[in-house]
Amino acid sequence: MDADGYGFRPGDRTLERLLQDFRTLAPSGIERAAWGWDHHVGRSGREEFAKAEQAALDAVRETGAADAWEAARKAIYGLTEGDHAVVSWEVEHDEQSEHSRAAEHAAYGAALALVAGDAIAQRTRRTLMTPMAEALPWLLPDFQPTPLR
Repeated sequence: MDADGYGFRPGDRTLERLLQDFRTLAPSGIERAAWGWDHHVGRSGREEFAKAEQAALDAVRETGAADAWEAARKAIYGLTEGDHAVVSWEVEHDEQSEHSRAAEHAAYGAALALVAGDAIAQRTRRTLMTPMAEALPWLLPDFQPTPLR
């Protein structure tokens, strides 16, 4: 939070913050999130990610948070492909749609982990959040983004 009271408090790891940061990602941030998806999930991590995703979806249903998850999913879709898509996402869709899709997957994973919250194991949360944490490291406070070569 800045001196005027704007922004998020330190340690604030909420869905609202994810959506706000996601809304303002520049094309380079989108590329970094896409890189995170490719690097951490890619071909070798898809099975682990799918298991984490299923565990989180089960937790969301069991805790009655299905409506919150659906709202988050729609919000991400609206920012990336909907009628009110953010300009940086429109640029990415036109020029390099693979970046856009990978970054979307990373965002969906992080949002699902935030909605599921403490109803999922820490390892599951980490698996879902790590790709997006490459672009938004605040998602995982002990995470260090991978240096690019």
